[in-house]
Amino acid sequence: MHITVLVLSSLLWTACCQSTSFDSREATIDSVHHSLFSGLHSCRDVVSSFISRIEATNSQINAIITLNPAALSIADDLDDALSAGNATGALFCIPVLLKDNYDTFDMPTTGASLALAGSQPSVDGPAVAALRRAGAVILGKANLHELALEGLSVSSLGGQTINPYDSTRTPGGSSGGSGAAVAASFAVWATGTDTVNSLRSPASANSLFSIRPTRGLISRAGVIPISYTQDTIGPIARTVKDVAIALTVMASVGFDPTDNATALVPTSSIAVDYAASLTTGTLAGKRLGVLNGFYNRTVSNETTPVNEAMDALLSRLRAAGANLVPINETLYNATAIAAALDTQRFEYRELMDTYLSSPTLAGVHPTTLTSLYATNSTGSGGEFLVIPAEYEYVTTALRSSTSNTTYATVQAGIRNLTLALQATFSRNRLDAIVYPEQKNLVVKLGARSQSGRNGILAALTGFPVVTVPAGFSEATAEAPVGVPVGMEILGRPWGERELLGLAWQVERVARVRRAPVLASGFVEAKVYREVPMIMPNRRNVPAAYPVGTLG
Repeated sequence: MHITVLVLSSLLWTACCQSTSFDSREATIDSVHHSLFSGLHSCRDVVSSFISRIEATNSQINAIITLNPAALSIADDLDDALSAGNATGALFCIPVLLKDNYDTFDMPTTGASLALAGSQPSVDGPAVAALRRAGAVILGKANLHELALEGLSVSSLGGQTINPYDSTRTPGGSSGGSGAAVAASFAVWATGTDTVNSLRSPASANSLFSIRPTRGLISRAGVIPISYTQDTIGPIARTVKDVAIALTVMASVGFDPTDNATALVPTSSIAVDYAASLTTGTLAGKRLGVLNGFYNRTVSNETTPVNEAMDALLSRLRAAGANLVPINETLYNATAIAAALDTQRFEYRELMDTYLSSPTLAGVHPTTLTSLYATNSTGSGGEFLVIPAEYEYVTTALRSSTSNTTYATVQAGIRNLTLALQATFSRNRLDAIVYPEQKNLVVKLGARSQSGRNGILAALTGFPVVTVPAGFSEATAEAPVGVPVGMEILGRPWGERELLGLAWQVERVARVRRAPVLASGFVEAKVYREVPMIMPNRRNVPAAYPVGTLG
């Protein structure tokens, strides 16, 4: 039997070398594996196709900070494993991009800040190590809003990332580089982080799927931090199935003593294959609470397309058998909740000081948050990161901490909000709660903040959320297929399996996602001797841009 497998692998390996270029457009984990295991392409073919697309197209959206110089040699090693019949791992030869706040031993981790351009971790973060063990090819690092502190995806190191659906708009954020890159087919999927909105905002703005898992399901160690209470990490992809496979791998770290929130994971959520049961559910009879306080029903060019897309999608879900339950409790006001209970200003400095002084962080970098913000880009007094007095969050974070007496009051408020949300689920016998990720279309370039987002509820309570494409605005010259609109589906803690199954049903019923015109053309893969260098475009950084309050 073993000899047969080796002979078959050898035949497939021979066949792959005679193939044409792999087509990276809208590629999924399944399509890459089909191409590899049927002998159509080698892993080097696959990786080269994504690098070629990045090289040809990144200048239009500015999503990539750096490419992994070892990506092709890693692909060659995986091809050796494939030819030997040892191709294992759920992510075998799957090109993945990391938001550039994930620690990697072989690339700098910059947070898209010039102050951290020379910061070099000596070890991978646990989630990154899990991806490598599963066979993923870490293709490179994606831009983000500097230090993940806002939702515009502009940074001193990476510049402004452009939305691939509309070149006049931002891609959401802070994981906007990841979202734009996946939408443009620069990778099969990408990682993001989420302190308030940052996995869900780019998914919504780029017609993608993401999951913000229950806090504690995935170790957050080895990721540039902001808030112990609110930080979560996860995947962004073009299908629910790819999100489920990626989540399975990232959650495989299990208990991690360097992130004690992982001790909260119940036995039922350990070593779960989240893709295994995706197709077994149905929308029939599901009770979905519609959070009416998270809409802006004002008629305008920015809000009306969101409301129309949501109304149309909910009508489809009702036709598929879902029961829509209106939730009108005045408690659920995203702006008021964020103003009262956001914990970033209390936790940010302490966590960053610990991260920046870690013995596993080598290279040239500031060792405290205060020294980071005292750095300038030129050495001649020209500040690259402006902190105007009106950005209260950053200035407060530099002098505040968890010892502030207000912090205990905020944490008590979060506990009350969490209990109220649990009560809303129980009282209405809900399977999930739905609402638009953003009350208005993703904002234009040059805006001072990413307005109208609804991520704060899950961020504070730690409940899991899947974001799914809900629709598009009307097509225009700037947005040839329209501007994407996304919907959040919020579930109960540790209910990721049921939540992803529900999202898969929504994906199947709605069939909303469309690729941007930018990604419609085929790019012939080059034959590379080495990975080309990608230089981000920093020309679009305003002289003074908001560090912001919502990541």
